[in-house]
Amino acid sequence: MAVKYDLDEGVAIITIDRPEARNAIDRPTALAISELIQRVNSDRDIRVAVLTGSGGHFCAGMDLKAFLRGEVMRLPDVGFAGVTQARISKPLIAAIEGYALAGGFEMALACDLVIAAEDAQFGLTEVRRGLVANAGGLVRLPRQLPAKIASELVLTGDIVPASLLAHHGLINRVVPSGEALTVALGCARKIAANGPLAVAVSKQVLSESQDWPSTEMFERQYQLTAPVFKSADAREGASAFAEKRAPVWRGE
Repeated sequence: MAVKYDLDEGVAIITIDRPEARNAIDRPTALAISELIQRVNSDRDIRVAVLTGSGGHFCAGMDLKAFLRGEVMRLPDVGFAGVTQARISKPLIAAIEGYALAGGFEMALACDLVIAAEDAQFGLTEVRRGLVANAGGLVRLPRQLPAKIASELVLTGDIVPASLLAHHGLINRVVPSGEALTVALGCARKIAANGPLAVAVSKQVLSESQDWPSTEMFERQYQLTAPVFKSADAREGASAFAEKRAPVWRGE
C-alpha cells in the first residue's frame, strides 16, 4: 500500500508511504488518499486528521515518471492527490519533515495547520519543469503569504526553509527534526477534545468567510453558528463546566 492509515483516540493519521520516491504522488496513491479523506468526512469517530509522509519526507509533489506514463493525479472535484480541492469537514493538520515540494507544498496549503521540522524545505518548483502550480499554489499562496513573497516563490521555483515561511505566518510550529508528527498529534488531540460540532462550524466559517462581503459577514456567520448554541453539545459543555467534569460530546 502506498498510503498508511491509523486511528488513535479520534485522530486519523494518513501517511503517504512511497519513501523510494520521496512520497511523490502517482495515481494509485492519489486514489488511496482521496478514499481516506472521504472516510475522515463520514466517520463520526474521527474528530481531526493528520497528513504526513514516511521516510523523512512529506511529499515531493507529482511523480513525474507517472506523469510521463499518462497517469492523472488530479481527481474530479477533490483535486491533486484527493486533497487540494476537497471539502474536508474535519480539521486537517500537515506534519512535515524533509521535502514539501510542488504538489506536496500545495497539499500543505490546503491544510488548516502546518507543523514543520526545522530542516524541512518547501518550494513550488513546477516552473523548473515547465509546469504551473495549479493545484492551489497560484491561488492559495498569495492569500497565505505577502504577495511579493508568494510571487518570488512561484516564479523562481526556489526551495526555501521552514523558518522563512514561519516568519511570514504560514507555519504554526517549527520543531526539532523528527518531531513534526509528535507535535502535530499533540495539536490534534487538543482539537479532538473540543466540541465536534463547534469545531466543524468554526472551521467552516474560517474557510468560507474569506470571500464574504463585509456587509454580510456577521449575518452569514450567525446563520451557520446559531444552531451550535441550541445544540446538545452546548448544554453539555455548560453542564460539564458547572459540574467540574470532562464533557461527553455527542456531536449534535
